[in-house]
Amino acid sequence: MARIVFDLDGTLIDSAPDIRQMANTILGGEGRAPITLEQTREFIGDGIGVFIEKMRKARNIPDTEQDRLKQAFINSYGDAVHLTIPYPGVADALERLIAAGHSLGVCTNKPIAPCRAVLRHLDLLDYFATVWGGDSLPTHKPDPAPLHAAFDALPDGPRIYVGDSEVDAETAARAEVPFVLFTEGYRKTTVEQMPYNVTISDYAGLDEAVATILTQSK
Repeated sequence: MARIVFDLDGTLIDSAPDIRQMANTILGGEGRAPITLEQTREFIGDGIGVFIEKMRKARNIPDTEQDRLKQAFINSYGDAVHLTIPYPGVADALERLIAAGHSLGVCTNKPIAPCRAVLRHLDLLDYFATVWGGDSLPTHKPDPAPLHAAFDALPDGPRIYVGDSEVDAETAARAEVPFVLFTEGYRKTTVEQMPYNVTISDYAGLDEAVATILTQSK
């Protein structure tokens, strides 16, 4: 059976509303205009530091405020769960994969504490035998080290990574593992511009995508 590792934000969950609320609370305290949900989704993917940098530049906040605003964001991240929802069919798909004998993990650039907090809040944490956040190792995606670590923590078997973004696609390519692209997440470019093995637009198609990759790898 396969080792299947998932990205989190934009792949398993739509967390942009919570992240936007955190960002706009911080921006309001700085006397700056809020960012939109579309901007929030554009800024997500490369970790907190990059998110804060993009948020600052969008609202003309000086570089000197980066560390202070990043820490403010981190301080409020653990409670950012109440507007986040799983994508339709996620829990059912995870249950089917486990019933079929696959082992599951998470590899995300979200810090590990809020990662676990939101998975626990949504009753998804117990599906995963291993969870790796953006601060679990000294490097984060698209460096392949966290993804390798997630796979290494699971029982032996073919490897599959499921994600939604350009960062995920690059991570999979650098790790040399097959990539399932969830097309309804936070990607910035068209599907045609991204490398992938299989695409899914909803989680009803995940079983077939996994089967296709396992057949291709034989």
